[in-house]
Amino acid sequence: MKVLFLFPPQWMPISPHFAIATLMGQFENSPYEATMMDLNIDFYNKILTRKYVSNALQRAKAMLGETKEEIKTIYQKGKKFEDYPFEWRNKIAKSSMLLNMFQKYERQLDRTPILVEQAVEIMKSKEHFYNPKLFVNAVNTINTALEICSAPYFPTKLGYISYSNDLMKLDFESIKYYVFDKESNIFRDYYESVVGDIVKQNADYIGISINSSSQIVAGLTLANILKQKTKAHISIGGNHFGRVADAIEKHPEFFDLFCDSVALEEGEIPVYKLAQHVNGEIPVEEVPNLMYIKDGKVCKNEIIEPLKLNDMKMASLKGYDLSKYFIPEIVMPFQTSRGCYWRKCSFCDHDFGMCYNIKDLDKLIDEIKYFNQNYGITKFEFIDEAISPSYMKKMCQRIIDEKLDIQFFCDARLEEGFDKELFELASRAGLKMVLWGYESGSRRIMDLINKGIDIDNRLNILRAAREAGIFNFAFIFFGFPAETKQDAMMTIDEICANTDIINTYGKSMFTMGKHTKLREAPEKYGVIGETYQEAEFSPTYVYEAVGMSKKELNEMMDLCSKRANEAYGNALTFHLLSREIILLYLCKYTIDQVCDYKFEDVK
Repeated sequence: MKVLFLFPPQWMPISPHFAIATLMGQFENSPYEATMMDLNIDFYNKILTRKYVSNALQRAKAMLGETKEEIKTIYQKGKKFEDYPFEWRNKIAKSSMLLNMFQKYERQLDRTPILVEQAVEIMKSKEHFYNPKLFVNAVNTINTALEICSAPYFPTKLGYISYSNDLMKLDFESIKYYVFDKESNIFRDYYESVVGDIVKQNADYIGISINSSSQIVAGLTLANILKQKTKAHISIGGNHFGRVADAIEKHPEFFDLFCDSVALEEGEIPVYKLAQHVNGEIPVEEVPNLMYIKDGKVCKNEIIEPLKLNDMKMASLKGYDLSKYFIPEIVMPFQTSRGCYWRKCSFCDHDFGMCYNIKDLDKLIDEIKYFNQNYGITKFEFIDEAISPSYMKKMCQRIIDEKLDIQFFCDARLEEGFDKELFELASRAGLKMVLWGYESGSRRIMDLINKGIDIDNRLNILRAAREAGIFNFAFIFFGFPAETKQDAMMTIDEICANTDIINTYGKSMFTMGKHTKLREAPEKYGVIGETYQEAEFSPTYVYEAVGMSKKELNEMMDLCSKRANEAYGNALTFHLLSREIILLYLCKYTIDQVCDYKFEDVK
């Protein structure tokens, strides 16, 4: 019996996704033959070519002329945009977008097809990737090329790190429309070129991993095509649909169109059990965490506790071509723990469906050695919700004792236990960067989100890390329900006043996750009235609050960017796109060299 795991676009094309590599590992030395295809990286490599971008540019030019002529036939002076039928609003918007693109880039558009393949090579080259000017120019070329590639598929917008469609809502009818609409679905043409290779795999069971909204259209398009062209059992897994299982239950048609089953929450046990079912060894009712159709009704099996990390087999890179990724050195995702040991923050639902457990150090070190010796991987990212000070101390001491020559970064909480002694040990072990949940500069907001740290000690921890040669990345967010403009300004002031120890930051706008603790008592946090899902397949909720208005929130987000650009001097780190890339630069250069680079100074 053959199992095939597929990872669809769109995801940032810089490393193998952790989920598929982990699932592949569970089938090592099993009676089933498991293979995988990273269609996301294949997609990026196939469209970022001179031929593809050139053809897309010609199509965009032709479309602009066609839509202009069409609009002339229906245009009525004085008629508002929203008064036109949807089809014509779409054409008007497409014409405007195409015109803006051609005006924005002018001569650059015609040069992009010529430069795009060189830009891709720069991203993969150890020699040129670490030249900041070449890197930034390559990223700009790639983003321009992707804008050209997606232009004929308006309202699709494809980028190096994103996919969006401003007109698509996360409800069933809207999702269906854009999955089956050939004019806006950029992925259908690509799938036509690879579906033959997928079918030739002759898999009995195909698992498709959909982990975020950016993969919904591509993932469901793939599922629909394979449901028609193969006899395999098609199962959809991944983070996104597990969070909206109740919406799937209301739409039996989801299974008619896209799949035979949906695997919920952590997949290691369900996926292997599903393989046993497909092979005729157990009934479908014995596959945990599974949704499926039986006798015309949607059924949902028991949700069980996930497999502990110590009981899981090692992740596997079997079948991956690491040379395809847009990065000169793979940064391998790893876990030392699953879930969150604090698990009390009111704003967070990252660990939904997880039970906190820790990986034994012997197992962790053996796995690091395996990937180092078999794949030459020396760069790692620990994707835990947070590594505790006690585990970090033990882990780093073992890395030193084992003489492992690796570099890594991780997430952590700004809590007691992180001190100068620990940071110096961690730095010797290869820790280059920590991603800190800084969240807010307002004591009131920090109390409301229940972060559980000593706010007065945060800067001391950051200073100790920086003095030990560790790069500090601070996550902040705006728009918590009770947040005022004064609260937001405290965050901006704190980030901008401490650039010596907050080396860069990542900001986001708060969204109320479906499974956050905030939803248990929303009135406590300033939420007014009922919370509700704007769209049934969205994992977030809409609400009204006593804090900033939407206009004020957007103004504060913009002000943060403006003030930070002034404070940091348009730092190079703002242009490095991802934490993995920042890690590689920190491994190539000293922390001072990376922090002191200003974009305008790049030669």
